[in-house]
Amino acid sequence: MEKRKNIADKIWIVVLAIAALAYVYPIVMILMNSLKEETSISTGTAFKLPTADTFAGLANYVDAITSKGFLQSLGFSLFITITSVAAILLCCSMCAWYITRVQTVFTKGLYFMFVLSQVVPFQTVMFTLSQTADSLNLNTPWNIWVVYLGFGSGLAVFMFTGFMKSVPLEIEEAAMIDGCNPLQTYFKVVLPILKPTMVSVGILEAMWVWNDYLLPTLVLDIKKYKTIPMLIQYFRGSYGKVEMGPMMASIMLTVIPIIIVYLAGQKHIIKGVAAGAVKG
Repeated sequence: MEKRKNIADKIWIVVLAIAALAYVYPIVMILMNSLKEETSISTGTAFKLPTADTFAGLANYVDAITSKGFLQSLGFSLFITITSVAAILLCCSMCAWYITRVQTVFTKGLYFMFVLSQVVPFQTVMFTLSQTADSLNLNTPWNIWVVYLGFGSGLAVFMFTGFMKSVPLEIEEAAMIDGCNPLQTYFKVVLPILKPTMVSVGILEAMWVWNDYLLPTLVLDIKKYKTIPMLIQYFRGSYGKVEMGPMMASIMLTVIPIIIVYLAGQKHIIKGVAAGAVKG
């Protein structure tokens, strides 16, 4: 029995290793081509390592940063990601706390609405969303966090609620006895307890917002504002020619920060997801 288990474990390791390579391979390809000269990328050597003749050094990265408004788009992406994730963490954790502690028909219905929102395809609401965002002036980087709060609340409330069900009510009652009002109880007692789930939800939502292309394209005024994923689409030279070198470099500059964030926080993601899966 144990021998069969060892064989099954080895098979799973091989399968998962192949899957990991399939995910890593595109990133390696982009990194390789971001270090090549423009002509070598489009002449059949895209799948080969850079050589002395094709190696361009950091020239593509310099071109990506100094042209096409990269720094401005980077600023927009940072601002949108930070404000959206902060709003999701604060509002959704408060909402989950309320749903968990106030057991009424309304809160139960509210919880199921948040859960149901995760299965609604974005394509079914994207055209209505675009019109609504324009009418409510949510089509700028300064206001789009409201839209992300709406779309990111389903997963966040689900995870926060699952975690809150495992937190003893007596801790909050003790704070109330000591004279804390609900806001003080939340910020001084509940918020520190929620730290593992806060970190995991924050990283997952940041990865989504940072890499999102479709929602900003639908909502923002493309002529005025472009996030990093939107900017990559516009790396074109004269006569519509795509500048592959700077494009590959800009993709790497976009991907590397979020990969670092994920690798640094993957331990917290696993803990937070496991904690949020507790059934009350």
